Amino acid sequence: MVYYLLLTFSIMFLMNSSSASRLSINVKRLGAKADGKTDVSKVLLRAWNSACASRKEVRIYVPQGRYLIRSPIVFNGRRCKRSMFMRIEGTIVASRDYNLIGSGETWIKFERINGLFISGGTVDAKGAALWDCKKSGKNCPIGATSIGFYSSTNVVVSRLTSINSQMFHMIVYKCKNLVFRGIKISALGRSPNTDGIHIQYSSGVSILRSRISTGDDCVSIGPGTNNTWIENVSCGPGHGISIGSLGWDLQEPGVQNLTVKSVTFRNTDNGVRIKTWARPSKGFVRNVLFQHIFMNNVANPIIIDQNYCPDVKNCPGKVSGVQISNVRYEDIRGSSATPVAVQFECSKKYPCTGIRLKDVALTYKNRAANASCAYARGTASGVMKPPSCLYR
Repeated sequence: MVYYLLLTFSIMFLMNSSSASRLSINVKRLGAKADGKTDVSKVLLRAWNSACASRKEVRIYVPQGRYLIRSPIVFNGRRCKRSMFMRIEGTIVASRDYNLIGSGETWIKFERINGLFISGGTVDAKGAALWDCKKSGKNCPIGATSIGFYSSTNVVVSRLTSINSQMFHMIVYKCKNLVFRGIKISALGRSPNTDGIHIQYSSGVSILRSRISTGDDCVSIGPGTNNTWIENVSCGPGHGISIGSLGWDLQEPGVQNLTVKSVTFRNTDNGVRIKTWARPSKGFVRNVLFQHIFMNNVANPIIIDQNYCPDVKNCPGKVSGVQISNVRYEDIRGSSATPVAVQFECSKKYPCTGIRLKDVALTYKNRAANASCAYARGTASGVMKPPSCLYR
């Protein structure tokens, strides 16, 4: 935890220490109309390129109002002279025509940036119409992630709100040292694939003091992710915090050194979950800590599922090759919405090892809940409700 605090404080110090001397580019003065109808993409890119080329620190300022970004936009930092700063007080909106961004990978993309600081503002992708299209069975676009961070380092995003994404709200891909602080993410519980924050092939990512409500995972951890810290997060509705799905590819980097602590789950499908495909893989999950977790009416509070095989397709042999080890669950309390509150369904070929339970107290309808284990090895100590089913 010390590493993440030092990283956050040092970055915030850099942001604040020079604010008095920093120049500001007001996008309205450049010609951006805050009417929610006029596309401001060219103005934003002009502001970005100007700040990027400056040898002095320049803040891009988006004042109150509604600003339309009609098509996917990319902010590239490859040629930037210094760190980039963006202060948003207004709301950035997508078009009501979901096709304009729905076939793109990412609506608002930041890439190849070393030093990026974004604070405030709201991003509204207006995804409800696309959700309805998908449920109707019509031919619809996949949908775009609202905000993406790619191949970037030393990024801080604070007090940003993302609502009604078409797909994922935010994605972190091949990044180092990224901090989310005070983030608010919101989509209806019925919205498909609207993960809050997805992290993949990245290291040193922290999510702190944030509130996430979605129709899919609040946070999802993909392959190649390490040194991740999630603390003081409220999750629900949604599918919980998930490591995975992992193990789709045979040669796949693993997930390690993840801490999830002081998190509250309310009315979610899962709490803390590890999920792997029932396929051969050289992937792994190790050195994970789930600590000080509160569950309120959660369907699967603690779950490892290594038999993931939706529609019984693409799962030859139905045996996961992902090896799970050294996963700790400490001080997990609250209520389960189903009789089985603790479920470890591990790989028959590569059993889970080093699972440690300490002070787990989960009930179902104010009665004792149950635990279910398959190929799960480990130890239990302290309060244990339901009783542990791990074997040594």
